Amino acid sequence: MSTPSERRAHSQGKTIQDAIERYLTYKIQAEGSRTTMRSPLIGFAEFCQDELSLEDIGDLEPADVRRYNEDLYDRTKIDEEISASTAQTYFAYVRAFLSWCVRDQLLETNPADTTEAMDPLPEDDGKRKTQYWSEDEREQLINYVTKRVDMALEGIIRVDRETAFRDRAIVVMLDGTGARGAELFSDPKDEKRDGLRWSDVDFEERSIEVYGKSRDYETAPFPESVHDVLERWRGLLDPPIDEWPVFPTGHYQSKREALVESIGEETVSAALEGRGDAGKTEVLDRLHREHEVPPPSISKEGVRRLMKRLTKEAGIDPDGDYDYLTLHGARRALGRDLYASGLSEKAQEALRHQSIETTHEAYSDTKMKDVSDSIDEVRD
Repeated sequence: MSTPSERRAHSQGKTIQDAIERYLTYKIQAEGSRTTMRSPLIGFAEFCQDELSLEDIGDLEPADVRRYNEDLYDRTKIDEEISASTAQTYFAYVRAFLSWCVRDQLLETNPADTTEAMDPLPEDDGKRKTQYWSEDEREQLINYVTKRVDMALEGIIRVDRETAFRDRAIVVMLDGTGARGAELFSDPKDEKRDGLRWSDVDFEERSIEVYGKSRDYETAPFPESVHDVLERWRGLLDPPIDEWPVFPTGHYQSKREALVESIGEETVSAALEGRGDAGKTEVLDRLHREHEVPPPSISKEGVRRLMKRLTKEAGIDPDGDYDYLTLHGARRALGRDLYASGLSEKAQEALRHQSIETTHEAYSDTKMKDVSDSIDEVRD
């Protein structure tokens, strides 16, 4: 029986990616299973490399698998990108792979078989949590956030005009670009995702540059309807520098911390103490502009809470498992509308899927409905 030191020597220099390829080649015999498991396992390897700076299989620890499961939780509960059952399935693939690594003497123990690693996993309640904004829902929401801007300008609601303009731009961007929440808003757990900046927006080409799911920068288009709302929002916001976030947070403490980090506690405290009749938030906003310190972007979780509030205020009662219009539901709806119109390749381009097969799989229900309708037309 090999000793722990012998196992470490055996695994030294063996990357997670290489181990996955060996596992899929020599352990998984069925071609269908191999194809199904490949994408989630490669995603695990890329997460370890990009988020944890971890490449060697022998260096994996329970805390690393926990971080991966926290990401699955965010993708389920915050991004609404995958279901809880899918998250559980992805983790099962990873755990099975790591068990094989133990048998192949690449690991001493399985870092996925610990309470620490499994705690963050979202619970699967057996329901399929997939949402698409319906045509009526999206029209009702956009009409409401537009009316909300008018009410803010007239001073008949307590929301200030800047917040109302920002929130309308958020809704319209989600509806019209197909961008993921993680590409538009900040993620406190991922320093590379600090929110969309005005430098990322090209009004002439009607496109935005986002840090995509691929962990690389990608270009996403936006239609004329988004262009007009976004341009009006920029005119009101009047960002002093191009690195200003498109959707600044309204969170007082986050703004204060950004200022303290840049210009120091003493300067910030002195400005607040001598503010006179000005409000604290007003003072912070002035300091951000005077010192050209960009405030933080609103976070994904912040937008999730906003969408819950806006959905309720607009009187929308969505069908399905969610009681509000989710961020990812807007992306799915855009793809569905393009796909159902026979524009599958345009749907692929808008959603930035790497292959058309991914798009076909995402909208298999729509495809089956189209086939059913075709049968009816032929048999009539």
